[in-house]
Amino acid sequence: MTTALHDKFARLGLESLYSEEACRELEAEFASIRALKKEHNAILLAHNYQRPEIFEVADFVGDSLELARRAVDVESDAIIFCGVHFMAETAKILNPSRKVILPNLNAGCSLAEAADAEAVVARAEELRRTYPDLAIVSYVNTTAAVKAVTDVCVTSGNAVRIVNSLPNSAVLFIPYKNLAAYVQENTSKKIIPWEGDCYVHHQMKPSDILDVKKNFPDAKIMAHPECRTDVLGIADAVLSTAGMIRYAKESPATEFIVVTECGLSDRLLMEVPEKKFYKSCNLCRYMKMITLADTKRSLQRMAPEITLPADIIEKASGSILRMLELSA
Repeated sequence: MTTALHDKFARLGLESLYSEEACRELEAEFASIRALKKEHNAILLAHNYQRPEIFEVADFVGDSLELARRAVDVESDAIIFCGVHFMAETAKILNPSRKVILPNLNAGCSLAEAADAEAVVARAEELRRTYPDLAIVSYVNTTAAVKAVTDVCVTSGNAVRIVNSLPNSAVLFIPYKNLAAYVQENTSKKIIPWEGDCYVHHQMKPSDILDVKKNFPDAKIMAHPECRTDVLGIADAVLSTAGMIRYAKESPATEFIVVTECGLSDRLLMEVPEKKFYKSCNLCRYMKMITLADTKRSLQRMAPEITLPADIIEKASGSILRMLELSA
């Protein structure tokens, strides 16, 4: 007799990875994790790119903006953050008095590693000789130290709106050149990009997506703004991960090609079973570093904990809170 969990994973095409026996073991682990959360008065937040089994034990699943908003409202004693390092840092910045746990400290981000605070300050000083009213705008995929020297943070879903709301005529956009190019296409302001990239999205090519489209000609292409300009050019909709979920649920279309990290396709297949989702995606090795075993272990030990200097928390909170205010 199959379990409900096995049936759910089978809908994702993952039955070979999640056998009936494995699913029964997972359900026992889920129960243990839920008990540990209750024991430690902890909430588990997870990003859309996490493993499917992490979704099953998360109290909230969302994109970077949704997770930041949710972190502000946390009343639990501890936050278990199933995402990558900069996201857990953001949760700590917004909740300095609470314990924030990242199940695997090796879960980093190639984008966050692309810029350091000293280099950002030096580049801004250089640019202000030409653009005196320059603003520093940082994608949330940056370190706490970079956020501390930033005027306002943005996510893929609110970057255009926030940049257009600023009084500044020029913006140093940290750290992703593809997202900077997308913003430049949608603003009259001067956007100076930082030369970082997300290997997951930058490696996606139009030819790969169009190969999928040949087999499913009626499918709508949903692409993340982190993709290259030539990929965005063939998309029916350019959306954040949260935007993709809303679009898929509300659109009259029943078939979609999902162009972002593969974890979002898993979530869509689980949450919108009446529609079909085809993958043209890459895996993020950092997101997939977080396992269910890591998560359980972190709850048992209440470690490893994210810590930040008080001055970094104070300075970085300004850029994040300004983002939340401008995107309200």
